[in-house]
Formats: sequence, C-alpha cells, structure tokens
Amino acid sequence: MQSLRVILLAIVLASGIDACARDRQRERSDFVLAEQAVERGDAAAFQALADVLSEYPLYPYLLYQWLKKDLGQTDKVRAFLADYKNTRYASLLREKWLESMAAQNLWRAYTENYVADGNVALECLYHWARFQTGFQEQALLNAKRLWMSGSSQPGECGPLFDELARSALMSREMIWQRFEMALKENHRQLAESLARRLPEPDRDAAESWLKVDKNPELIIEPKNRSDINALSARIFAHGIDRIAKSDPDRAVQLWDAEKQGLPLEDRLKQMTERRLALALAFQRKTAAYDRLTGLSIYDGEVREWRVRAALLEQNWEHIAAAVSSLTLEELKEARWQYWQARVFAVTGHAAEARSLYMQAAKDRSFYGFLAADAVSQPYFLADTPVPLAANDLAELAAEKDFQAVNELRALNREMEAQRQWWFATGKLTQEKRAQAAKLAESWGWHPIAIKTLVKADYWDDLALRFPLRYLEQVQEHAFRQHLDPAVVLGVIRQESMLDSHAESAVGALGLMQVMPKTGRQIAREIQQNLVTNSSLFDPNVNIQLGSYYFKKLLQRFNGHVALAAAAYNAGPARATKWLPNAGTMPADIWIETIPFRETRKYVAAVLSYAIIYQHRLNKPALKITDLMPAVPPG
Repeated sequence: MQSLRVILLAIVLASGIDACARDRQRERSDFVLAEQAVERGDAAAFQALADVLSEYPLYPYLLYQWLKKDLGQTDKVRAFLADYKNTRYASLLREKWLESMAAQNLWRAYTENYVADGNVALECLYHWARFQTGFQEQALLNAKRLWMSGSSQPGECGPLFDELARSALMSREMIWQRFEMALKENHRQLAESLARRLPEPDRDAAESWLKVDKNPELIIEPKNRSDINALSARIFAHGIDRIAKSDPDRAVQLWDAEKQGLPLEDRLKQMTERRLALALAFQRKTAAYDRLTGLSIYDGEVREWRVRAALLEQNWEHIAAAVSSLTLEELKEARWQYWQARVFAVTGHAAEARSLYMQAAKDRSFYGFLAADAVSQPYFLADTPVPLAANDLAELAAEKDFQAVNELRALNREMEAQRQWWFATGKLTQEKRAQAAKLAESWGWHPIAIKTLVKADYWDDLALRFPLRYLEQVQEHAFRQHLDPAVVLGVIRQESMLDSHAESAVGALGLMQVMPKTGRQIAREIQQNLVTNSSLFDPNVNIQLGSYYFKKLLQRFNGHVALAAAAYNAGPARATKWLPNAGTMPADIWIETIPFRETRKYVAAVLSYAIIYQHRLNKPALKITDLMPAVPPG
C-alpha cells in the first residue's frame, strides 16, 4: 500500500512538471506571436497576447518592443519606466524616448526626463536642451568639456558645438590643443577638420603638421629647420614620434642632434624621450637599457621595460639594478619575485633566491610554476570550488532577471541573453556573482561562467575556470598529431574560453580561433572536405584543423612549445623575427621580452593552462620547464 502511494505521488508530481513545461512552451509560442504583432503594428493582436503574458519573464522586453514603436504613448512610457525601472529595458526605452523628444524639439520635456548614463550623444542633447531653455552659460561650459577630446564626438553634439564655436569660450589655443590630441590618437580626419577652423595665419602651420604626420621624414628638410619656433618645434617632436614607430635608431639620432636647440617645454621633451626609449625597447634595441635608465619620467611601464631591456642584454648587473627600482607593490607580484630570485641565484645568493622562489611558488601562475620548478616544489593549485548552500542556485535562477536570461536562451536569442546576463550580474555582490558563475556552469554556458567568475574576482574554482569540454575530440586529434592533450586544451582555453562560436575582430573562428584561409589550406593538405566559415564552428572540425596547425608550428620550431604558442598567436614570421641573433637564450628571458604584450601574456597563459589541465586530467607528469628549453638563434 505504501509503495502504491509513492508511485501515485510520483505520477502526480511528474504530471505537474509536464504541465508547467507545457505552459512555459505555450508562453514562448505566444511571445513569438506577440513579437510578430509588434512588427505588423497590429495593436489588437498584440494587446490580446500581452494580456496573457503579463507574468512571463520576458514581458518587460515585449512591452519595450511595443512602446519604442510608438513613443507618443507618453503615459504608458512613464508607467513602464516606473514599473520596470529595475530592468534593462527601462534605460533602453528612456534613450529612445529622449531621442524622440529631441527630434521634436521638446527641450523642456527632455531636461525633465534626462538621466545621465554615460551616453555622450544623449548628454550633448541634454546640454543643448538646457541651452534652448535659458541656461546658455552652463550649457556652453559643458560643451567645452565634451568638445575637448582627441576623438570625434557623436553627430548629436553638432548644434551645441556650433554654438560653442560662435561663443567667446572658443579660442585659437583650444583648437590647437584638440588638433594635437587628435593626431596623437591617430584621428587624422578630425585633425583635418580642426585645421579648417583655425584662423587664416595658422592654417599653413596646421597643414605642415598634417604633412609631417603623413610623411615624418619631411622634418629633415632644410625649409622645416631654418626657422625654429615653439610651433615648428612641436611639429618636429611629432615627426620624431612617428619615425620612432618604424625606425627608433634613426629617430633617436635626429632627436639628439636637434633637441638642445628646440624651444619646447620640459614636459614635452621628457615625454618624447620616454617614447623614444620605449620604442627602442619594443624593437629589442641594444641602446634601450641606457636610454630607459636616463629618463626623468619613471612610471610603471618604464620600470617594467627597463627590466626587459636588461634581460635582453643578459646583463645581470643591469637586471639587478632594474629589478631593485621596482616599487614595493610591484615586487609583491609573482613575476617580479621570480626575477628577483633569478638575480639572487645568478649572483650567488642561494638562500635569498630560494626564499623568493618559495614565496613566488605560492602563486598559481606561469611565474609561480617556474619558481616551483626552480626549487623542486609541487605546483600550488589551490582548487577551491565556489561555496554554495543547498538552494543558492535555485534561488538565483528564480530571480526575474535570470528567468529572463533563461527564456532568451530557450528562444535562441544568444546575444540578447548575454546582454541580459551582464545586466543582471552587474547588480550583484561579488559573492552572488560567483554563485551566478556556477549557475551559468550548470546551464552549460561555460564561456559566460568563466567570464563571470573573473568579474567576481574568484580564481580558485578550477573545474569552472578550466572545464573539460570537448575532451573526446581533443584527445583524438592530440593523439593523431602526437600532441599532449593538456597543451591543446591550454590553447583552446586561451583562444576562446571554450566558446565554439567565438569570433575574433580579425575573423578567426571557433574553439582554436582558426582563420578561414588557414583552415582551407590545412584542409587541402590533409585532403579533407572544403572548409567553410560555418564548419569552423563545429568543435570536431576546428580542433582537427587547429591541432594540425599547432603541430606544423611545433615542427617549424623544432618541438619548442613556447615558440609554437607565440607563432600561433602572433604569426610564425614575427616569432622568427624575435629569435636571438646569436647564441641561445633562456626561454624565460625570451618569453618575458616578447615585445607584444598580448603575445607575452598569451604564451605564459597557454603554458600555465597546460599545467592546470594536466592536473584536471589527473596526469601530473609535465613540468612547465619541459615546455620551454633554451631558445636557439634565428
């Protein structure tokens, strides 16, 4: 009898769950129909469907779509902004509403309903509205602040800026200042527009400056050096800055020959010296260390590159001096503790070196792992999952914001779901944000889970940060290419955070961020079917092609994993260019002195992620130093 009751209860519960699922599916269908009614402008159909969807998690989104089509429904817009002020769609609707007011010149209403949210276009319209409603002086002062930018501002700022240009607040000096800012930020079109605003006597000078920006070698022409004044000296300094990007040695030579006679303020001279010194360091020039050491501007970037310049020389006296000039805060980082320990080890201070290596080895990072190898210590992995109470995830998932995310995902609205997710998690405490990362993980939304955990500043949940997705495909193709699966997983984790639909700004696609052209070339080599862009989103295809390409790079660089990783990120030509000119170089020095910050971080990440993944795979045989033997000359 008791067992029968249990069975009956299970049937009742199951039928209830099925009913809920059917109800939710019906709501989703009605939501899609309501959206179609919005598109048609069918008010009757929309209202009928909206009435039955009032408790559906995406009801605010649906209502937003309807109201933005007819912003003249002022009372309904106001009601929406009041009733749904805590949703993402309140600010979106307000923006549309304000734009509509501006289009109708309803300036008083605009000032009454404007809420600052960082949107420069709407802020410009607000100050224009203030100008139109009797607050001209304050409006123009704010216009001056917004106008003084090295980049173009939105077109909505045009009328306000035109009034500023006609006012006594606009000066010749302001135009020159913004002109120079625009050129420094590589906004040439803006600089050309500003040059036309200058008074007639200044336009020739501005034209000369624009010519030097385009062809910096013009600064050496006699006519440009015969009559040096404050303005022509600034043009000369700009040309030096441009030359330094491609030929820092020549830029230094020209600058040193002329700088004493240039009527420039000390600050500009110092900034030029700084840019030249860093340009020498970026291009791995031998003069970089001395130049960096002689600077009077000594910020964090200069301090770091002074260490790297000394490392390139492999001059341990210089390395010691450069490391000792780091701040106490910087020396708390495992990176600089490691290099400080290296200095002690090379200079015969074994006890001090071991103490610092032991300290750095407490960090789960590239430098922590290197330090651990230096003193034969196990790697510090600190695998501590996000703490969760029994109902934490269920309670979070039940919140309206997260119900909306779940529905958007169910409707395959991936981008809208992500926007809603970041809105929802942006309102949470750090503790709750870490729980949200676990919720995303439970939904199989691994890239979002990883990014959310980063925003929560929680780093110790290794299963969440380094998921074992696509393991079967990774192991299959790693075996075929004689690669360590942990290394392939490290590349995937760094390239895409395991997002099979990842797309980069330059067009790389999928898990291993394969460029379509490279994918087609590899497919021909391995006699596979023609690769299309969409096929690169297939995990199996992408891992097959990416693994094959990584193996090719390994063969090109004699099995050197660190060099292959650098080539995978920056291209084999650049990686080859960075090889030592003569003699071998310790791999830790070579990685630290990679001139591209992105590639430097990339190589360190891939190697350290490979170590973490071998721990996740329960195969802790690999040492990070196994992946980075001495780097041979080019």
